[in-house]
Amino acid sequence: MSKMTLISMIATAAAFLAAPGISGADNGTPVIEEKKAAAPIVRKGSLPVNGIDYYYEIRGEGEPLLLLHGGLGQIEMFAPVMPVFTDHRQVIAVDLQGHGRTPLGKRPIELPAIGADLAILVKQLGYDKLDVFGYSFGGGVALNMAANAPDQVRRLVILSAPYAQNGFFPEMLPQQAAVGAGMADMMKDTPMFLSYKAVAPDVSEFPKLLDAMGALMREPIDYSDAVAKLTMPVMLIYGDADMIRPEHMIDFYHKLGGGLRDAGWMRENMSKNRLAILPDLTHYETFASPLMANMAMTFLDGGGKAPNWAEQVGK
Repeated sequence: MSKMTLISMIATAAAFLAAPGISGADNGTPVIEEKKAAAPIVRKGSLPVNGIDYYYEIRGEGEPLLLLHGGLGQIEMFAPVMPVFTDHRQVIAVDLQGHGRTPLGKRPIELPAIGADLAILVKQLGYDKLDVFGYSFGGGVALNMAANAPDQVRRLVILSAPYAQNGFFPEMLPQQAAVGAGMADMMKDTPMFLSYKAVAPDVSEFPKLLDAMGALMREPIDYSDAVAKLTMPVMLIYGDADMIRPEHMIDFYHKLGGGLRDAGWMRENMSKNRLAILPDLTHYETFASPLMANMAMTFLDGGGKAPNWAEQVGK
């Protein structure tokens, strides 16, 4: 098996990209800006919740935002876009169960259980209500957290995550099913292992993490019931070359009440929820995209409405 084939078999893996900041020039052409630094860490540590010692970092000031990484990643995978998140927000970033600095523990990796843990964790950290952003594996956690503790989540962004297993392209399913400890030695030079090795308290747990993630991905999950419980505004974001089927993206949006009819002249039929499909982005790139980060923050800040035609002509 080639290394590239191996990497493609890790359905929730993340490629670490050095993405520069992008903004629009006067003529509408994207230009490269000098990269802004993320706010420094003001607090970090570990808190035990239901047998898992979750590592967290808090950066910046402002309204709180919980940030959840993808499978086989950790907080650092958001480094390219962290400055966008911490520009005017207090970001609470967590290494999820078995990932980064958070040990695997003795229980299986299950998205509803981790979501329940995080609802407790943020309470322990002193947050009664906050926005939540989750990518891929973290998006599934965010979905379940928001469904089971809707009073704690003000707004929710789910990036590159399906609500059910059948949301993945069919060819992904056998690749996901093959993930397990037997792949550990072949992954020694991949970004997934190297980033894990850099921060994990016990690197020998990596094969166990692969087994746990493989077991999760073999489950025929369907969180339709959780989607139905989402009461807060939700934004779904995907790449146009994502591993999620476009039909599933639309179906997810429909389940949230979006895209069912024309919004109306004065937005009278407008859903409170949003869907964005971003061009030229794969599953392994969406999390590092400045376009994605700025779009997510616009939604989380409650903005984004363009002037309508009547407003443009002063009526």
